[in-house]
Amino acid sequence: MGDTDRITVALLATPATTASTLYGMLDLFASTCRDWQMLETGTPGPGVFDTRVVSRHTRAFRAANGVTLRPDAGLDACQRPDIVCIPELYLPPDGNITADYARECRWLRRCYAAGSTLTSICSGSLLLAEAGLLDGWEATTHWAFCELLAARYPDVRVHHNRALVVSGEAQRLIMAGGATSWQDLALYIIGRWIGIEEAVRIARLFLVDVHQSGQQPYALLTTARQANDAVITGSQKWLAMHYDAPRPVKTMAERSGLTERTFKRRFKAATGMSPMQYVHTLRLEEAKQMLEAGDDPVDTIAMEVGYEDPAFFHRLFSRKVGLTPGRYRKRFRQLRLMLPPRGNSARARMQS
Repeated sequence: MGDTDRITVALLATPATTASTLYGMLDLFASTCRDWQMLETGTPGPGVFDTRVVSRHTRAFRAANGVTLRPDAGLDACQRPDIVCIPELYLPPDGNITADYARECRWLRRCYAAGSTLTSICSGSLLLAEAGLLDGWEATTHWAFCELLAARYPDVRVHHNRALVVSGEAQRLIMAGGATSWQDLALYIIGRWIGIEEAVRIARLFLVDVHQSGQQPYALLTTARQANDAVITGSQKWLAMHYDAPRPVKTMAERSGLTERTFKRRFKAATGMSPMQYVHTLRLEEAKQMLEAGDDPVDTIAMEVGYEDPAFFHRLFSRKVGLTPGRYRKRFRQLRLMLPPRGNSARARMQS
């Protein structure tokens, strides 16, 4: 595959791929050892990566975001690339990929056995897990898919908060978490195969900011599913309007007509969280919105979302979100100010 003097990279394309990740990776690899020299001397460098888009067939097809992809080669023509990159798969958080990707899984196993380094972005790690290549190893994926990855593949040690995990035999399994963490992955590959100085140059050229704090500051904490149990659904709706109430779990149990013990058991079975865990996640999500949108002191926000002890709120927020409330506000408020107002508070989301 390509010039043997170059490092061969296969970007695996499927109908569930989004083109931005696929071609973003291609751009960064194409720029490596080429564009910085052009800025300094006016003459492009030779480049070091031979990057191809590969798929199960070579016919053009539409990607998940509607862009037409034209693979450079089929899987059978690409037997041992140095590096394989699997972009994210556009699928629901409970999506089943078993039947749809059997051919890709066989190809991934062949590449790994032949010595290729396999990498993934976002939900692309589900393909590595489905191929059986993550069993017994550490892994990560987008925060919305971490529970699915851990539940469906129990032999995989899932890290929920890490933006990049390097694992596998001879560190030949590399996974990036969220969708835009493909930038972290690309810089890691450039640094590992070419050198840290070139990775820094590429970061400067493309204004890439590495996600050193992990995924958790970006995660939506209230990801527990809506209940099929009508009693618990009613409790969720009540809590969306009264999460700041004192002793909310006791009040929900009383309103449900169940004993507190039975209520807690049914709530956990229906949502996957204990009632108090659910209260905390809802309060913290509202606190995140308030930190982004306003200037109220952190202690005031703690009181408004239901915490009488600001110190406890600080500790809980830092543990769950991965940043202190003050650092979270500093990072995300500017983005909020650039966006038009929307009715997207935790309260509004939970009512929908």
